[in-house]
Amino acid sequence: MTKKLRDLLHDAKEVDIFPPPAPAHTSGYSAVDEDMVEQENMSHKEFMSAASSLAGKNSSSVDEATAADPLVEIQPNVTSSTEFIVIETLLTTEESKEKDDSLSLEDVKSSVAWTKESSESSQNGEILKPEKAKKTVRLQGHENNVTENVILPKAMPLKPCPSVGTNLEAFDLALRSIVGNHQENGESTGAAMMEEAWERLKKSYVYFKGKPVGTFAAMDPNAEALNYNQVFVRDFVPTALACLMIEPAEPEIVKNFLLKTLHLQGWEKRIDNFTLGEGVMPASFKVLFNSHQQKETLVADFGGSAIGRVAPVDSGFWWIILLRSYTKCTRDYALAELPEVQRGMKLILNLCLSDGFDTFPTLLCADGCSMIDRRMGIYGYPIEIQSLFYFALRCARQMLKPERDGKELIERIDKRITALSYHIQKYYWLDFAQLNNIYRYKTEEYSHTAVNKFNVIPDSIPDWVFDFMPLRGGYLIGNVSPARMDFRWFLVGNCIAILSSLATPAQATAIMDLIEERWEDLIGEMPLKISYPALDGHEWRIVTGYDPKNTRWSYHNGGSWPVLLWLLTAASIKTGRPQIAKRAIELAEQRLSKDGWPEYYDGKTGRYVGKQARKYQTWSIAGYLVAKMMVENPSNLLMISLEEDKKIAKPRLSRSASF
Repeated sequence: MTKKLRDLLHDAKEVDIFPPPAPAHTSGYSAVDEDMVEQENMSHKEFMSAASSLAGKNSSSVDEATAADPLVEIQPNVTSSTEFIVIETLLTTEESKEKDDSLSLEDVKSSVAWTKESSESSQNGEILKPEKAKKTVRLQGHENNVTENVILPKAMPLKPCPSVGTNLEAFDLALRSIVGNHQENGESTGAAMMEEAWERLKKSYVYFKGKPVGTFAAMDPNAEALNYNQVFVRDFVPTALACLMIEPAEPEIVKNFLLKTLHLQGWEKRIDNFTLGEGVMPASFKVLFNSHQQKETLVADFGGSAIGRVAPVDSGFWWIILLRSYTKCTRDYALAELPEVQRGMKLILNLCLSDGFDTFPTLLCADGCSMIDRRMGIYGYPIEIQSLFYFALRCARQMLKPERDGKELIERIDKRITALSYHIQKYYWLDFAQLNNIYRYKTEEYSHTAVNKFNVIPDSIPDWVFDFMPLRGGYLIGNVSPARMDFRWFLVGNCIAILSSLATPAQATAIMDLIEERWEDLIGEMPLKISYPALDGHEWRIVTGYDPKNTRWSYHNGGSWPVLLWLLTAASIKTGRPQIAKRAIELAEQRLSKDGWPEYYDGKTGRYVGKQARKYQTWSIAGYLVAKMMVENPSNLLMISLEEDKKIAKPRLSRSASF
């Protein structure tokens, strides 16, 4: 036996408790790991006997007086079997390199074993024989070469601890049960929510002459109906997609809705003494029962009953987009080829493509003409309308027949698509590099060589943008017009730009990067912010006109809308980032059903149910269903997404680090 090992065993006799093992890097030897030894229910005598085996055949026995004091007291109340490891090491030092003093591997094997000890064997004084070594691990130290024989356990239960006062094995099993069931509970919660959502969605169906033609906006039994008992065109879109994505598909209600709203388009539309354009689609309609004539009638609203009396610009675009989704799902090309359907598309497009005084390819709009149907400072050329306009143009391009005046209209569409994509990608795009460029703009530039084409004053850039803009990421800003750039973030416009391929692949990636980088701001505790940031103080008073519903972080002014979950999910899947959608869906599942499927949430992080939010809002329910079905079957994305058109000329854009 080597001299140093003898000294170690000799020193052990002079103390009551065996000293802690020396670190592995100590010159001359490597000791037994104390943390593992202290878990053994083993007498000091047994440990010393195992340790003395390192000395080989000629080693002397350990002093009996030292063995009398136990290293670890055996707990009499141990009820479960325990396992532990005794590791003996082959020591190689500078002094023991010679043949005479070296230990053979065979000498060590006899002292390396697995030991199983139960409470019964402890009480009876039985000593279990070590098992055979099953695995050898060779470790290379800094100064010494150490060979260890280690047997990996099949299972290593936690040891009881007197300070805890309970059996940790039972705690371990309970903990594993909780963790193991977490995923199952999440899946069961999602399944229960899906079942509830479908049940409530079916209850919201509106029937006309025995056929489903849409859904109520909300089914809140504790709130005044107002206009929530009507079928809104934009609100019905997620419901229609849910009916098309379910297996088997339920396209009847979608087809009935498309034909019924097309019929309403042909009505005369008058607000006071002014007649609206022939192609305007209704914002909503409802079914009334005429008790005198004993029949059902339809009543449509083209903006005359809306707050602010603004016609819905987005309704016609959503109708064309939904027609394409229906055709893509059902392969029912006959519907889109009907003369009345072809005429309806042309009427919508002629409203948008008519000649005027515009110098931009974007569409000029009034405040409150889209989902944000109240005064929120989106007048001009809002990104939501421009993205929907582009999406509708491309969908119509696929469905229009070239007969008669169709060929000329298709040529006008092609020209507008090219000009619109260039304009949006070049002038609406904002990332760190572009923000820095705008910050350094010169003003009062004339001629076609001007860099600051809209004469934007750099001092008009709000302070929050500089903190909000990450080095990695970017987005399409809210509005661009002469001497004005609305730097607010609007989710609908950015997600639709991704789905329609209005945003380039690089820009689409950067938009998703921004969402990840600013998750707490844009997603928070309940998906998702319709706009960011909220207007407050003097700016809120000027822009909204003291609107009591659009107060800070509420409703359209920075409120969180669960319906937008389906748009985020679709954009995430298209850009190859489904984990973003799954994370947002998991957040929504924690509260959405418990809170009664509200219309929107208030607060900077979306923590509180909206102060005027309707419960059991239909498109909140449908938005969740569509998001779940797209995650479960990503091929559903094809119904609501368009690939990039390679024929469209791309503008030259300065690339930021996010690209």
